[in-house]
This record gives sequence, C-alpha cells and structure tokens, in this order.
Amino acid sequence: MVLFDYNFDKMLYVIPPEAHDKKSVAGILQDHPEVKFVSLVGIDIGGHDTDEKIPVKLFLEDFDKLMESGVQTDGSSVVLPGIADLSNAKVDIIPDKDVNWYVDHNYKNICTNTGLPIGTLRIPSFLRHNDVDNVGARVTLNQSIDAFTQELKDLLKAYPYVFDNLQVDSVDDIEEFVLTGATELEFWVKTPEDDADKVQLSTAQMLKEQYWKRTIGAVRSSLERTLMVMDHYGFGVEMGHKEVGGVKAEMDGTGHFNHVMEQLEIDWKYSSALQAADNENQIKYIVRDIFRMYGLAVTFNAKPIEGVAGNGEHTHIGLAARLKNGKMVNLFAPKDLEEDYMSPLGYGALMGILKNYDIINPFVSWNNDAFNRLKPGYEAPVCVVTSLGHNVKTPSRNRTVLIGLIRDMSSPLSYRFELRSPNPKSNTYLVCASAYMAMLDGIKAVLEAGKTSKELEKSLSKDYGTPDFYLETDRIYRSEKNLFEEYTQEERDKFFGHAPRNVWENIKVLDEQTERTKIFETDGVMPRVTIDSYKQAVISQWKTELHDRIVPNVMDRLRAAVKLHDDETGNDYDEAMWKEIDELRHELGRNTLSEKCLLTRIKDALDEGQYDAASDMQIEMQEKFEKLQSLYQTYKRNLF
Repeated sequence: MVLFDYNFDKMLYVIPPEAHDKKSVAGILQDHPEVKFVSLVGIDIGGHDTDEKIPVKLFLEDFDKLMESGVQTDGSSVVLPGIADLSNAKVDIIPDKDVNWYVDHNYKNICTNTGLPIGTLRIPSFLRHNDVDNVGARVTLNQSIDAFTQELKDLLKAYPYVFDNLQVDSVDDIEEFVLTGATELEFWVKTPEDDADKVQLSTAQMLKEQYWKRTIGAVRSSLERTLMVMDHYGFGVEMGHKEVGGVKAEMDGTGHFNHVMEQLEIDWKYSSALQAADNENQIKYIVRDIFRMYGLAVTFNAKPIEGVAGNGEHTHIGLAARLKNGKMVNLFAPKDLEEDYMSPLGYGALMGILKNYDIINPFVSWNNDAFNRLKPGYEAPVCVVTSLGHNVKTPSRNRTVLIGLIRDMSSPLSYRFELRSPNPKSNTYLVCASAYMAMLDGIKAVLEAGKTSKELEKSLSKDYGTPDFYLETDRIYRSEKNLFEEYTQEERDKFFGHAPRNVWENIKVLDEQTERTKIFETDGVMPRVTIDSYKQAVISQWKTELHDRIVPNVMDRLRAAVKLHDDETGNDYDEAMWKEIDELRHELGRNTLSEKCLLTRIKDALDEGQYDAASDMQIEMQEKFEKLQSLYQTYKRNLF
C-alpha cells in the first residue's frame, strides 16, 4: 500500500464539547465506522496517560453509565503513590465532557469497509479514588483553574482600584475568567540505529547551519504531513521549522536520505489551560506516529545528545476575561499600552511566579534528563529573573531569562508570560497548576497592598539589597542584560539564587519549604497528600534511573574507553594523557579491597536511602565523567 493512500478529508478527528450528548456522539460514530474503539484517558500524578480499548458498540450501549461512573482501574495501573496502592486500589476514570474528544488513528491498520485508518476515540478524563477523591495531574490543573478564577473574582470585588489600569471597567462586566496556555514543542528526529557524531553536531550548531533551514527528504514529508493532520484537528497550526540542532543528511544510491539527525519545532495556537495541555498530549502522539511512518525515530527527551542543543518546551501563560457583551480582554495588559508594561494583575502574577519559582521548579524539572539540559553555565534558563523590555514602547527579546513578558503593542490580547525552563517531558498539567497558584499568591499580595503599575515596576526592577513589600531583599528579579555575557557565575548565584543541580536538590525543597507550599493547598487544589505523592513518584524515578540505568551506562562507557596506543604508535604525550584517563576510570568504576569506587558508593547510598550523599556523588560522577570524556577525545585526536 502507498504511504497515506487514503482521503484525510473523510476522517473523523474531533468531537467538540457541544456534541457530547448520547444522540450526537452515536450519530457521529455511526457516520464513521472506521472508529472502532473508545479510550478514557486519565492523567496520573506522574503525567502518564491511561489507554484502554472499549468497542464502540459497547461504549454506546453503556454511554450513560460510562459518562457518570467511567471505567475502573487499580493502584498498580497508575502512578499515585501514597494515595492508591494494592491495598487501597480503587481508581475510576471519569470522562470530561467539557473539552475536545480526539480520534487517534492507526495508520498501519486500515478499515476494509471505508479504506480509512482504524480510529480510537480518546476522551480526556479525570481520575477518582475510592469514589470520593479526585486525583492526578489533570485533576490538579482543573482544580487550580477553579480556585484561581473564584479567588480572583473575590479579590477584584474587594479591591476595585485595580480597574483604574485594566481594559475593563468593573467586575460586574465580567462573564468569566479564562486562563490560557500554549506550548512550543521541540524534538529530535533521526534514522534508527544511527549514532550521533557529536563533533559534527556541535560544529553545525555553532555555525547555525540548520536553524530555520529548508527541510528535505523524509523529514520534510513528515513535517508537512504532521502540520496538515494537526490542521484537520483544528489545533491552529502556526509553523513548523528546523531548530538549531542537526547535521545535513546524506543521500544513498537509491536517492533516499540516510544518516538523518535533525531538531525540529512545531507551534500552534493557544487554548484554555486544560484544553492546551490535552492538545499537547495528543499532538505528541501525532508527531510520533507520522514520523515513524516515514521511517524516522522521534525523541522528546530534554537532552538526547550530550553537548548539543536540548529540547525545550516554552510554556505560555495568559489571563483573559470574557465580558458579558461577548468581548474578550487581556487582564495582563494595562489600559494605556504606551504608559505601562502591565496592569497590576500582570505584575502580581509575574512576581508570584518569580518569588515562588523554587517550589514550582520541582514540577517543571522532575527527572535526570531535565537537568542534563538545565546545567548552570550552559546558557540554559536557570536564572530566576525576568525581562520586560528596555522601555515600555520596546518589547523584550531577551532570550536568556527564565520567564519573559511577551507583548505586542498592536495586539493587547497577546500579552502573556513565556516560561522557558520546561521541556517536552515536563508535566504541563502540573507546571501550569503550580504556576497559577503562585500567580494567585502574587496577585493577592499586590492588591492587598494597593499597589499601582508604576509602583510595581519599581518593585520588580529593584536593586539587590533593597527591601520590598513582597519580593526578597537580597535578590534581583529583572534584568535586560544578557545573563551569560554580562554577569559572572558568582554574580548570577548572588543576584538570582543558586539553581538546583539535580533532581534531589530540586524535589527536597517541597519538604524544606512547607510553609510556602501552602499556596498550592489553597481551596484543596494540591493537598499535602498530593504533594507527597508527587514527591514519592519523582524520588522513585530518580533513584531507579540513577541506580539501574545511569550508573551502568557510565560503567559501560568506562569499559569502552580503552588504551589505543602502544610503545611504537604512542609518545610521551599519549602516555601522560592515558595515565590521567585511566586514573579517572579506576576512581569512577573500579573497586579495590580497601576502597569502593564512586559508582559503587552511589548505588550503596541509594540502597540505604542516603539521598543527600547520593546526590552529591551523582554531581561528582558527572563532573569527573565529563572530564574523562574530554580527555579521551583529546587523546584519540593525537593518535595517527
């Protein structure tokens, strides 16, 4: 069969919320017999989604019951440590009627009656434990939206002065608040089995040989087909392009390109917060499926190749109000766009994220891979600081800060924040939920203090050592400079705070900052049991990966770093280099009767629950192994 030899225009992609009644759903599915299955998609605390195949006929027969009670799973099927386990395992997956339902197509399984790919209707859902408690990441985001909007409404009623600098006159004019979100998806594609040539990749990156260049071959076809399919779903595709990473593919004797190794980015329009997170989840499946049809492997890992550009997923966060007259207004935008950078609500939201980022970060950077990308000193977004622009009439384009204000003087609705630290494996549901609760904390502080936009601009722009009504004294929160060229590492640590170096340093903050994490507990959004469940899941992932994957992988690479010269082919330089390399190999990976090597000590510390020690040794291992790799490359280059 020819690749994609069917009519995409005849396929079903989305069932919107207004068509979620039994009669409408039944009619749509009867018109699309290629859709054979239904799957209720719950998101657990670890960000994993459930998938089960319910035949369409059975789904329609039990429609009312499934809409009310969902389907049941158990604690071993989802990641909810401390909440659902084998002795307390009842978890139900309850459909969400208020968001889009998507059809997931199996392009390699064709319906003989229609000639179209077999489809599964995927219904975003909530998880419910013991018939009472709503749990999981998707639930947490939904609860944060409800809490934020209700609290904001109460605050605006209590402090009406803020309407002096909003594009709406009164809280009575507002029909509803809308939290908006969007993500930018970066990913690497390659031909299977091909290994990266790090020197070529690094050189191409430095020379900017790939960034925004024309795609060719299977990469071009995959990207174009992906964008076309996304458009059928109504995601509002904005663009797809090459990112900075990659090397030029080679053509074989048959006219096909091989040795593909490229980084791409896809962007699409914003949506309401919950819908935006659901959209991203579905789009990742689309990308994987289509690129695989063209024989290309896809990775969303934050740092798939050492020493080369990693995959980011900049997350955009906005706040709007739909007025009773139908008009939509941006609540971050000031009344006069040429007078102020933002409204007091915008300043409060931004200050809330900056002040509380150390407790947001555990939900952003939760695994070892994230910290391979977010290494201090590698121009990664690790400095907790913002940029507004050199003046009100000049929007910021500073790409070195953690979070920036995005604005367009000609389009007030475009005002939003761009958080640059997430990656494609970040749990967008929890990233947004934690950010919203931090924003609420800042907005509350600003309004209770009665601060104006001008006063808040001074607060946000304060010097190090200057006290503030909300922000910390010994910190700088705004800079329009290039953070990596105009500050030393010592200055960055002093002015913007020390960035955590690995998962353990990041996640333990949730225990060390229990007073501050209470902002997440507002209105039951993220009760302590949820925070503890998430913490347990992250620690389990960190220690298992470190113990059973990272340490063994390092050991394998130590064994592969072998002596390449002998007395005839080497010289004194080669001998000296090898001696230093071999000493590092033994220090890292060779036990003696009197002393255990570093890799063994890391595993022992993890087995004994000594996580502070294991964390420190992980950092030491990374530093020494990076040094060994650099020395070994230099050693090999000197040999004839």
